[in-house]
Amino acid sequence: MAVRKRSALPERLAALREAMDAARGRIDRDVEARIDAILARVDGRLAFSGDVTVVALAGATGSGKSSLFNALSGTKLAEPGMRRPTTAAAMAAVFGEEQSELLDWLDVPRRHLVTGAADLSGLILLDLPDHDSTAQSHREIVDRLVELVDQFVWVVDPQKYADAALHDRYLRPLAAHADVMVVALNQIDRVAEAERPRMVADLRRLLDSEGLDSAPLVAVSAVTGDGVDSLRAALVTLIAGKQAAAKRLAGDVSDAAEALAPEIGAADADDVPKKRVAHLNRTLAVAAGVPVVVEAVKKSWRHRGGLATGWPVVAWLAKFRPDPLRALHLDIVSTKKQKALEPGRVNRTSVPVAGGVAKARVDSAVRALATETAEGLPRGWQDAVLAAARSEETLLPDHLDRAIATTDLATDRGNGWWTVVRVLQWLVLLTTLVGAGWLLLNFLLVSYLALPALPWPRVGNLPLPTVLALGGVLAGILVALLSRVGVEIGAQSHASRADRELMRSIGQVTSTYVIGPIEAELSRRDKAQEALKRLR
Repeated sequence: MAVRKRSALPERLAALREAMDAARGRIDRDVEARIDAILARVDGRLAFSGDVTVVALAGATGSGKSSLFNALSGTKLAEPGMRRPTTAAAMAAVFGEEQSELLDWLDVPRRHLVTGAADLSGLILLDLPDHDSTAQSHREIVDRLVELVDQFVWVVDPQKYADAALHDRYLRPLAAHADVMVVALNQIDRVAEAERPRMVADLRRLLDSEGLDSAPLVAVSAVTGDGVDSLRAALVTLIAGKQAAAKRLAGDVSDAAEALAPEIGAADADDVPKKRVAHLNRTLAVAAGVPVVVEAVKKSWRHRGGLATGWPVVAWLAKFRPDPLRALHLDIVSTKKQKALEPGRVNRTSVPVAGGVAKARVDSAVRALATETAEGLPRGWQDAVLAAARSEETLLPDHLDRAIATTDLATDRGNGWWTVVRVLQWLVLLTTLVGAGWLLLNFLLVSYLALPALPWPRVGNLPLPTVLALGGVLAGILVALLSRVGVEIGAQSHASRADRELMRSIGQVTSTYVIGPIEAELSRRDKAQEALKRLR
């Protein structure tokens, strides 16, 4: 099986920062703080030369850590003794050039420059306080420096090598740093030679079970010198390789990746469900008053059509009734022009404001859409998707109102036949007036002026004026009735078209102010996922 080559540290760091930038605010705060601390530590260590290796000796009370420190450094700087804890503060033995700035960053005040050990040049050897000290300040020093040093040498003794405090608090959590860890079983001289292999094997088994199979295990005795040369030789090799700092930092980055992975999640997010979108559109349409506007379009078409094509004798009375669309502040002709206007220049409509029930249904529909979309994602991202879906919640009524106000309802189109009917109605009315006037004039001539009646042609048995008057009335009524049928058909057609156009406008609002933020959030998570893949 081919082994994928891990990216170099700079590329992994860049990927970690990219993943964190995308995931920030969407992951557990403690995890976020932990990773930020790792990044800060990595940046701090990279500010110093990787040619210098910082190795820390850490161990429990009585493990012989200070004695081993002296044996490795060839000095008597540490003070082993019966008084516990012996080491109250970290102490550094610096081999080669002084490293004041690095030790300042490590906050190790006790420092000694050691000369005469050329093979250890470039090493800073730290003697740490006991990790199980009764003094809280001692444990805090250990915890802090364990996070900063390049290499660990964990010193254990035959009596307490399986101590849960060591394994649970340090060794097991530091499994990602096994490559920069050595476990020294000190005081091996106190164990019978026949028992030594069994004890070493038992400790090896314990370390392997904790993911530390790559961490070397050496048996040493600071008193007799057994194994000390081997451990010192390992330090010399470590210094020569000049990779300890990079390996440690790589382990820190791996730690961060492992902590970040469950917060981002491995599952792919589903697309925004179309059924939920359709449901949300319908809910928004009701809340925005689309049914009211559609009904107003229908009534407005009837109103204006009746006024234009009705019998002129009575049709004018419709002028005293308000146009339903104008009553909603939806202009008849200007909707197309409003498309190009800035939001602030579009007049608000008078469509009834959504009540509490309608608002609750909108909120429920938005929640359902966000919840189903984010199903299977980590909780932080679920919350982020919901927050994104509701990000424009307070402005949603304004967006909907503008969408309605700028929708082209086409109420100024499809009514060309009205003009023809109107001309016809006036011609019919004129015919009626001519016939009625003719009859009235004859009546006045004969009855009041005693003059002979005007002659009139006959149509069958009826005089022409009578035919004109009665025929005009009947024709006007008939044209009005037929026109009403046409107006009703047009009203239904325009209402259907208005409904489609309004729903399209509502859909655009949904897409821009609900789905858009959701997809942006999902894209952000995709970016975090991709960065995490490069990181791991």
